[in-house]
Order: sequence, then structure tokens, then C-alpha cells
Amino acid sequence: MKALSQKRRHPLAAIALLLMGLLITGGLYAVATTVNQAKASTTTFSASDTEEGGKLFAANCATCHGMGASGSKDGPSLVGVGAAAVDFQVGTGRMPMQMNGPQAMKKPVQFNDEQTHQLAAYVASLGAGPAVPAEDLTNGGGDAAAGGELFRTNCAMCHNAAAAGGALTRGKFAPALADVSGKHIYEAMVTGPQNMPVFNDANITPEGKKDIITFLKQIETTGSPGGADLGSLGPVAEGLFVWVAGLGVIIAFTIWLTSRTS
Repeated sequence: MKALSQKRRHPLAAIALLLMGLLITGGLYAVATTVNQAKASTTTFSASDTEEGGKLFAANCATCHGMGASGSKDGPSLVGVGAAAVDFQVGTGRMPMQMNGPQAMKKPVQFNDEQTHQLAAYVASLGAGPAVPAEDLTNGGGDAAAGGELFRTNCAMCHNAAAAGGALTRGKFAPALADVSGKHIYEAMVTGPQNMPVFNDANITPEGKKDIITFLKQIETTGSPGGADLGSLGPVAEGLFVWVAGLGVIIAFTIWLTSRTS
């Protein structure tokens, strides 16, 4: 018993227990993350999709991202970015880039839906990453009130409280979110394009992301009940408008008075 008690009090026992706890916690987190990713996606890729995607990639993307998507001086590696990143970047026309700049700009898409699906299949085959979300998470059927709270807490500092977008540093900007599909909003949250942080399932659950999409679609359809929204930029834009309009009225009234007296 004495020998056992001494072993328990050994200086390395605390370190061993700490390492065991970290391993168990990490394993449980990995399992939970895998389950959430499985719930978030119903997209499957065939061997044919992957093969055709590889051909499209070699012809259109390898110049910047390198053969095998391993990256080059002109573009980052795409190993492990997942299908969602490809579906977002290619599906919104941001990739392939039209020209170098502070960030990739949204433009008309170069690939159709089938080709985008094939490119996503190829990149997904290179390493595990966020999957294309299931339709039931992107169709706007969540809780708009909860989504609004999540949006104001996590997104409004860049995208504006009314999702009208805003300027960032060095010529970059957070885009307006009107007319953006629920699928692309979800994909942006899980992949973090441009300066956007990644909101994985530990930060915002799939249901929370669904609520945010519901909130954004609600304010998009509601419009501005108070009249002209002036870009939804808040009191600065509204005050400037009142100042300029009021000053214009005063000047016009002054001119009218002077013309009457003369």
C-alpha cells in the first residue's frame, strides 16, 4: 500500500493525468466535429466527378494553385480546404480571379453547376475539409430572432448591422449580403474567405448558421419600412443627408429673399 501511495504521488502522475485528459477531450471533439459535418452535408461525389474535376483543375486552376493543388507563389495550396470553399469561390465567380487585387471580386461565373460540382469533388479528394451544406440548413427555415442576435454578435462589426457591407483596411471590404444565396452564406461562414474568420461548428452550430441565414433573408425581403435607407450606413449618412438638404433649403430661401427685395 505504501508503494502504491508513493506511485500516486509521483511528480509525473499529474502530467500523465493531464495528457490523458487532453487525449480524451481531443478524441471526443474530433468525433463530435465529424458527426456535425456529416449532418451538415448530403453531397456525394463519384469517381467520375473527381476525375473530370481533376481535368478542369489542370486546365484552369493549376497555373496559380500548382499541379495537385499544392500551391505556388501565385496561389495557396488547396489541400484540405474542402468542397465548400470551391463551391463558394467558383460558384460566386470569385475564382478564377480576373486580376490581382486586394481581394477576389464577385463576377459572372465561368463554370456551370456541374463543372463546379466536379471541381469541388476533385479538391475534396485531396484532403478533408468543410463540405457543401445540406439544403435544409440553407433554405431560411430557422429562427430569425436568434439569427439576428448571432449576426449582431459575430458579423455586424464588418458587414454592418443591416448586412449592407463595410470598408476594411488596405482596399479590402466586407460585401453586402443582399441577393447572396443561403448556400454561399453558409459556405462563407465555414471556410472564411478573404478576411472573414472561420466559424466552425464549435463557434456557431449548424442550426445557428441556419438561423443567421433566416435573419438575413428576412431583412432582405422586409426592406426599409422607414423609407429610403441611405445605404443602411446609420446615423452618419442620415445626418449628412439632413445637413446637406437643410443647408440647400437655407441657401435657396436666402436667394429667393434677396431676389424679392431687389
